[in-house]
Amino acid sequence: MTNKLAGLYLVTPDWDDTQRLLDVSELGLQGGASVLQYRHKTADATLRLEQASALLALCRRYQCPFIINDHVELCLALDADGIHVGGTDASVAQVRALLGPDKIVGASCYGDLALAHTAQQQGASYVAFGGFYPSRIKKYPVTTSPDIVTVAKATIPLPNVVIGGMTLDNALPLVHAGATMVAAISSVYFADDPRGAARDFVALFHRD
Repeated sequence: MTNKLAGLYLVTPDWDDTQRLLDVSELGLQGGASVLQYRHKTADATLRLEQASALLALCRRYQCPFIINDHVELCLALDADGIHVGGTDASVAQVRALLGPDKIVGASCYGDLALAHTAQQQGASYVAFGGFYPSRIKKYPVTTSPDIVTVAKATIPLPNVVIGGMTLDNALPLVHAGATMVAAISSVYFADDPRGAARDFVALFHRD
């Protein structure tokens, strides 16, 4: 699965409507998304299990890695493909010890190269940087410099993800700088044509 860590990294919005979530996620996968992360910050345990189970089955159909944000126990229970941890969650080392060597473990590193180096040393599969731009979904200080992508590509031998307010126009220079994956939420899930939006993001990685 780790060889698929390139291209469009699709992250779910906080939608309680499971069927809507599945329908739009499938359009994103049809458009060529390489990875799907389930992230729902306000769901209770019952809804989280329902949605993650359904999304895992969807991802299996499309042979797409399925990543769960934060919830290690859920990842283990479903045998999902991996976990993504943030700065306030368990460390990469702790998660890697729980999941074993074969699962994908991603780490939010914000704008901090030191965090990325630590994540690499602790067994991360990829590192994520951002936010680079204002987001419709997540509220954070926009402090990450685009220069971090170039430095990370040269110094950290892992795939890197850029996140935060990504659009086709503002993601392109980050791809040119060496971003391995672009994470998108609203630019796909709230698009009039989610399949086409996903396809356009994938195309960023194939431009000359």
